[in-house]
Amino acid sequence: MRTILKNAKRLLPSNKLEDCEILIEDKQIKEIRSVINEEADREIDVKGNVVLPGFVDVHIHLREPGGEHKETILTGTKAAARGGYTTVCSMPNTNPVPDSSETVNALFEKIKQDAQVRVLPYASITKNLKGEELTNIEELADLGVFAFTDDGVGIQTADFMLQAMARAKKAGASIVAHCEDNSIVYEGVVHDGKVSQSLHLPGIPPISESVQIARDVLLAEATGCHYHVCHVSTKESVRVIRDAKRAGIHVTAEVTPHHLLLNEEDITTASTDFKMNPPLRAKEDQEALLEGLIDGTIDFIATDHAPHAMEEKAKGMLEAPFGIVGLETAFSLLYTNLVQTEKITLHQLVEWLSIKPAEVFTLPYGKLEENAAADITVVNLNKNSVIDKETFFSKGKNTPFHDWKVTGQPVLTMVEGNVAYIDEEDIHG
Repeated sequence: MRTILKNAKRLLPSNKLEDCEILIEDKQIKEIRSVINEEADREIDVKGNVVLPGFVDVHIHLREPGGEHKETILTGTKAAARGGYTTVCSMPNTNPVPDSSETVNALFEKIKQDAQVRVLPYASITKNLKGEELTNIEELADLGVFAFTDDGVGIQTADFMLQAMARAKKAGASIVAHCEDNSIVYEGVVHDGKVSQSLHLPGIPPISESVQIARDVLLAEATGCHYHVCHVSTKESVRVIRDAKRAGIHVTAEVTPHHLLLNEEDITTASTDFKMNPPLRAKEDQEALLEGLIDGTIDFIATDHAPHAMEEKAKGMLEAPFGIVGLETAFSLLYTNLVQTEKITLHQLVEWLSIKPAEVFTLPYGKLEENAAADITVVNLNKNSVIDKETFFSKGKNTPFHDWKVTGQPVLTMVEGNVAYIDEEDIHG
């Protein structure tokens, strides 16, 4: 199957756009030239829109198996494709947990059956995510899991984390951590600050995150393991990670779109669409996150797409589950609020959505070049729209960004040359 993308523009490192056409064959990009005059089985006219390397999200929740009322592999990956994502990494807080060869192999089979984009699943660090017994990290790494995490809960003892890192290092695997010291969370549901006081809600202190990162970077130094920090949210965490990198420790980190674009002051009512973990922090934390992203302390952006059923989110701030969806809104929100406001460039955004996550985890994706996988996201940078949660492909409608006006939208997503999503209003072919 030979496909040519006609009338495209590609982004140069200078942030200029250059006319191009792309020939795709055998799941790869065969040629990128200004004009390609060759025969093909299919031509897709992208009408002057911008071709980018497919987005890579190393932190999403697909909920299946066990949470199909929230999301499935099918609906979650359809949402990913609509958002421009060609590779996503699914977290292991499912039922059953992928913590054995049997459950991991079953998950691989379900992914092969239903996924609309590439899904690389995590395995858990501890059995059943209980923090009581380590999984067989070496065996599961051999099966091809993406990395190891107990995302949703922090590893509470240094002993367990030290053992996990040592074994992961031996297996050539990464440890990915949700950092939270349960002894100082105090059953909080929002950031411990102005809003927790005004809404009379229990607060989560920022130190509960940063203290565990500080512990873990020293353990990573001792073991030589690649240690990756999920959804950084506080200025103290940024400082610890920056210092660790300066010391030569193999630590990397991610930040979410919602922590970049919102802070606690955006929570004006006790709406559970603003309940996520880690919570929206203070304005100075938000500013430190963007600064850390720009200076390289934080490596890239991941959505932490966390769908829940409407009836679950309707239980109120104290009882509703943590989490919001993000796959379908990430690019448009970040482009509108960071690129168009000239806080960052489009090339920087593409680095953080595509190039850097692939590089950090040595994935052969996130590249728009000849002989690379034909994972391509086409975006219409001029398309204006209003975020409408009722139109989401995801089962989850839990977003604080409903009714936000945005510019810029993925209109075509291709995985290994196959169309995973197409906006028929913009693209024909």
